[in-house]
Amino acid sequence: MLYFDHSATTPIHPDVLNLMNSIQVDVYGNPSSVHKQGRRAKAIIEKARNQVAQAIGAESNQIIFTGGGSEANNQILWSILNWDKKHVIASTIEHPAVTKVLEQLKSLEIDSDLASVDQSGQVSMKNIQALIRNDTALITVMLANNEMGTIQPIRKIVQLAHEKNILVHTDAVQCLGKMPVNIKELGVDFLSLSAHKFYGPKGIGIIFAKDKKTISPLIIGGGQESNLRAGTENIVSIAGMGLAAEIAEKHLTELISKLKTLENQFMQGLKSFFSSAVFNGNSENKLPGLVSVSFPGYRSDILLAKLDRANIAVSSGSACGAGDVKPSSVLYAMGLDDETNISTLRFSFGSSNSSNQVAQLLTELKTILKG
Repeated sequence: MLYFDHSATTPIHPDVLNLMNSIQVDVYGNPSSVHKQGRRAKAIIEKARNQVAQAIGAESNQIIFTGGGSEANNQILWSILNWDKKHVIASTIEHPAVTKVLEQLKSLEIDSDLASVDQSGQVSMKNIQALIRNDTALITVMLANNEMGTIQPIRKIVQLAHEKNILVHTDAVQCLGKMPVNIKELGVDFLSLSAHKFYGPKGIGIIFAKDKKTISPLIIGGGQESNLRAGTENIVSIAGMGLAAEIAEKHLTELISKLKTLENQFMQGLKSFFSSAVFNGNSENKLPGLVSVSFPGYRSDILLAKLDRANIAVSSGSACGAGDVKPSSVLYAMGLDDETNISTLRFSFGSSNSSNQVAQLLTELKTILKG
């Protein structure tokens, strides 16, 4: 199968898989045990913690391992219950792991407002500023959107927020390996990552917390992860995430160049035989290799099915709806009409894709669209 859905998930890097298989066989001690096997397991966790920290310019003691990006977002937001201020600002295009939590928190007297975005998917700084209240505790805006790839002005949001003693969280799940992610440059107080988005295993993620005292545990029990996530650690996946983060940072420039080349080939090729294609999002300020395109006169679910029958994997907007193919809330928030919304596909390229594969994709699309 030709796979062009890397924003949904990525295949595990061979070196990461080899490491995980080796640890699965050889390292079976409980990291909380004091004997040699336990200490060996604990050392693997701390090495991975340091690898992730170095990849994002953080300190290792600021990294908390979680069960993924959604859990990381949840833990940060549910922690607000223990804060003094009780108001949150998010954007209208956040992941459901943010927006659905905020809906739940309203029943517990945590109020929230959503800042609008423009037609490119860029959040409105004026709208954020207008929504700030005396009791605003947190502003949460994703670093780059999972459907459009539009990169948000996080540094500007941080400057605005910190002037008013408001903390900032960014969901950066889509970003590591596709753009520089540096905590010191961003200035955020919290950041979420998920390993399976950068050629690591599924089911493992992290919270970066500038000050871990602001975070409360979702899972209570043992004292793992500085008493912030109870349960025996998944050392195999943690090690995989650590190595994947190291590889992503090491090959960042190389991969960005490759993704831009494949993206340009795809866009130019598509326009050559389907001039009515509409490319959504911000063409200048976006993640490389992620293309949202609308096909006027066609339904995305039908295009998706025809490509799937041709052994080509793409996505209809976000893949986070438990298999549902439905109009995208992100496209609605950007002001796209219903007809454009339901004609939109997302193509996201990755490290294993080649120019020849993109050519095959274009050939198949031409056949479908001219058929």
